Amino acid sequence: MMKNGFGSLIIASFILVGGTSAYPDDSGEQAATTASNRWLQLVDKGQYSQSWNQASQYFKNHVKRAQWQAQVSAARSPFGKVIERKLRSTNPATSLPGAPDGNYVVIQYDTAFEKKNAAVETVTPMKEANGEWRVSGYFIK
Repeated sequence: MMKNGFGSLIIASFILVGGTSAYPDDSGEQAATTASNRWLQLVDKGQYSQSWNQASQYFKNHVKRAQWQAQVSAARSPFGKVIERKLRSTNPATSLPGAPDGNYVVIQYDTAFEKKNAAVETVTPMKEANGEWRVSGYFIK
């Protein structure tokens, strides 16, 4: 969804409700953050097809590859390249509105782009059945 050239992109994204840690040792948060950072590197390089390949099965079931490529390109292109990205927060959850129960971490980053000094990116990795963390949602505003 775009507004005035600079807008928000929501792809299989969820709102976090609550805030108790589902991962007492933070290992889930660390693994989810690592997966999120790797995935964002693909998006930052414009490798949208590869980012779709690395996304969760839930993501792929809800967003076709071509749709993802078009939407993320339209949302990210006006901002230019990433200048700086800082981790703002990690919030584990086992239940998110509109999503199946599971293990999620809602991660927010404060991001500065060439043409947009202050943006907030929200990436939501989920733990898949095989134990891997993969991105299930992305939102930028």
